[in-house]
Amino acid sequence: MTDLDFAIIGRTLPYLWKGLEYTIQLTVVAAIGGVIWGTLLAMARLSSNKALSLAAAGYVNLMRSIPLLLVIFWFYFLSPVLLQWITGADRPPQIGADRSAYITFILFEGAYFCEIMRAGIQSIPRGQVAAAYALGLDYWQSMRLIILPQAFRNMLPVLLTQTIILFQDVSLVSLLNVTDFVGAAGKVAQRDSRLVEMYLFVAVTYFVMCFGLSWLVKRLQKKIAIIR
Repeated sequence: MTDLDFAIIGRTLPYLWKGLEYTIQLTVVAAIGGVIWGTLLAMARLSSNKALSLAAAGYVNLMRSIPLLLVIFWFYFLSPVLLQWITGADRPPQIGADRSAYITFILFEGAYFCEIMRAGIQSIPRGQVAAAYALGLDYWQSMRLIILPQAFRNMLPVLLTQTIILFQDVSLVSLLNVTDFVGAAGKVAQRDSRLVEMYLFVAVTYFVMCFGLSWLVKRLQKKIAIIR
């Protein structure tokens, strides 16, 4: 511990910053895609169509019952083989670690955002749905124009909290040799034999960012509660 050299952080900060930018970018894209996919799943789960509802419920329960790391490996290693089998190609298509990361996180996080949105939709009084039908709106129009805007507002703090968890989970893509924040720090640590310094810096950075974001979410939650 007496031989620590934290100057390595300053020397490699541009490289680490690129990794952090990738982490933030993947988090934002996965959060937006996950919310859209999760909203569609939530509407499917609440649909009167039994086949659609059961299919959405099965997907959500499957994704929520499997570790994220396993889903990442499944998509990265098995999807090219399945695509080769379906298309009859001579060799598996190259999906790539970067594309696999984006698709996997959107599909996986959509299951969690689905349950959040489903709770938000169910929190809206059923009388508003009946009023929408009385005005001549169908199911999808009622959801888009009346129910979903209110549900998003009610669930906004929970959606943001799940996004913070997503920001932490993105670090798993480093196992695919993707240069995210943790991956960049790991490569520097291995190259310069400075594991303690680099991983301590990563831990402090994650703590500061996640704690700060959690504090902002709590303030937003109080503000929304006061408006109500």
